[in-house]
Amino acid sequence: MRIAVPPNMLGFVESAGLAAVAYGPDSRGQMNTATDLLRDLSTNIQNPISMLSEVVEHVSRVKAEKTTTLTSLANDADLLVAGFNEQGVAANVAEYHGIPSAALHFFPTRIWSSGGLDTVVTKETDDAQRRALGLPEATGPSTTLEIQAYDELCLPGPAAEWVESDGLGCSRPFVGALTLELPTDADDEALAWIADATPPIYFGFGSTPIASPAETVAVIGAACAQIGERALICSGADDFTNVPHLDHVKVVGAVNHAAIFPACRAVVHHGGAGATAAGMRAGAPTLILWLWLDQPMWAAGVTQLEVGTGRSFSASTLDSLVADLRCILTPQCVTRARDVAAQMTAPAKSVASAADLLEHLGRLG
Repeated sequence: MRIAVPPNMLGFVESAGLAAVAYGPDSRGQMNTATDLLRDLSTNIQNPISMLSEVVEHVSRVKAEKTTTLTSLANDADLLVAGFNEQGVAANVAEYHGIPSAALHFFPTRIWSSGGLDTVVTKETDDAQRRALGLPEATGPSTTLEIQAYDELCLPGPAAEWVESDGLGCSRPFVGALTLELPTDADDEALAWIADATPPIYFGFGSTPIASPAETVAVIGAACAQIGERALICSGADDFTNVPHLDHVKVVGAVNHAAIFPACRAVVHHGGAGATAAGMRAGAPTLILWLWLDQPMWAAGVTQLEVGTGRSFSASTLDSLVADLRCILTPQCVTRARDVAAQMTAPAKSVASAADLLEHLGRLG
């Protein structure tokens, strides 16, 4: 097994006991650069052709570097597996080597694909990659196995509306969320605080930057004080060192959702795919305060399932937070959350199903 990840993820892979090589640029820096270029392209109406060329040149350069690394690593491999955002690059390299490819989708591709400038840039740079590999021009979508790493029941509406068929035999099986459930240094401290009194409400925003941590903690503390609840706040990627101290509020670093969520009355988070699945698996009523990408979709899903509700983070106020918390703490919502938890795919089954699919594809060759 050979693993390629952005340089900033090498330490994380090694912490899981695996070896990896650097692949492409730093993932956060790459996203910021791409976002800036696309924003400039959409606003620079005086010279859009020049800006488009700049975006294409940047993305092509990144893809060329990735292709070099991936082509070398995939030599003599039986199968090439990629994240959904690397699917195109990986599929072309897999075709070059004559091996099958698979991709892991943590939310429907439809959310990622805008159908506008992003599609134009993707096609031009993919075509350039294929030419560099000596491959013929693509005549249609690839038949990459697209594993949907989330539960179908979490989608708001029929799966067919989100996971569209292309009529080319592309398989898109659902396996449920893939989670490591690794323990953290803050787990014992958090569980000890939880055990001291009534179960708290969990608040966390993952890797999403919060503009005003102190204000956020103050609002959470005030809202929980109004309804007589305690709050466990996970700082995640944010700096909460200068937040106000409140007796009914505990601030910790990153925690293992699988260990902490079942001990909480409810969970409030940004609506990331992993946090949403963990909350639903724990049977915890959920409030999603979403920001972007797939988060509004998961908020719509928990609302439709009646296991919680959602609201834009930017539109949240003290009054709306109090109202939303009271909503998800009703007996009906609590009972419904527990019922739906029994329908979620167990973590071990999700991993086993994904592994079985990949091994089967590798044997087919």
